[in-house]
Amino acid sequence: MLIPVEWLREYVAADLSPEELAEQLTMAGLEVEEILGADEECVLDAYVTPNRGDWLSITGVAREVAALTGAEFQPPSVDLKPAGPPADVEVEIEAPDLCPRYIAHVIRGVRLGPSPEAVQRRLIAAGLRPVNNVVDVTNYVMLELGNPLHVFDLATVRGERIIVRRARSGERITVIDGADIALDTEMLVIADAERPVALAGIMGGRDTEVSEGTTDILLEAAAFDPTGTRRTAKRVGLATDSSYRYERHVDPAGTLAAARRAAYLLAEWAGGTVSSSVRDVYPAPVSARRLHFRPERCRQLLGVEVSDAHQERFLKRLGVAVYRQSP
Repeated sequence: MLIPVEWLREYVAADLSPEELAEQLTMAGLEVEEILGADEECVLDAYVTPNRGDWLSITGVAREVAALTGAEFQPPSVDLKPAGPPADVEVEIEAPDLCPRYIAHVIRGVRLGPSPEAVQRRLIAAGLRPVNNVVDVTNYVMLELGNPLHVFDLATVRGERIIVRRARSGERITVIDGADIALDTEMLVIADAERPVALAGIMGGRDTEVSEGTTDILLEAAAFDPTGTRRTAKRVGLATDSSYRYERHVDPAGTLAAARRAAYLLAEWAGGTVSSSVRDVYPAPVSARRLHFRPERCRQLLGVEVSDAHQERFLKRLGVAVYRQSP
């Protein structure tokens, strides 16, 4: 993963040089293989292990730096002011085992054009090609928060309906890169009232992609099953930035924050008006887990002396709430 240092510092004000950042992260398990560029244009090229999908985002790495250094972690701000009519798109999840959560935001009156230059520089530094302000929002938020997103041209979504379901035998879809794919019943698709419009978690369909004539869009933010995404991506021979993240787990709890952040940026960069309601389908919400943590056992496993207070500080820096059990 390419981590622009200037972007990282927006979320954690750690007074460290790129070399010091690289050393701290490598010692924590996020191996920085190379430092590219110089000064504020430095980019850390890091290898993310498959079990740490939370590191596939700038804020995820920033949270790690905050835990390591004690510097304050400052997440992106969202001052979303919905002003448009309620979203008139219905959402149904027929396969909750493959899609635990699906969010649809409607943004109307967007004007396609180039993204701000600073945004384009960040995308390029992180290894992505700027396209236009609408598509760039989805890539920017994916890199920033780790949750992939997709945008549909709302005018091409038939029946004002989104259905997350397994593909039906004999169905096909032409995806954005032009590949014509034969679907099978083990593959998860995003469909409208009539046909598949996206290969879930992997790539959108050509028939509903945003174009220069697009004015109203449907923004998708979702969580998809890692195993199902990996299986479909292999079967169709498509490996994308989205599938790479979904295969390593995207937390359903963070999906709404990604949707709100993207809607906010679409209003800012493309002049859109965000609908006053959001379709958030979450059949079985995942509640926060409470774990019994034993500091003494932690010391035994690490083989070093780390005080109870120091362990508690690290947990809190990572955003973990700590409750002391009464004797």
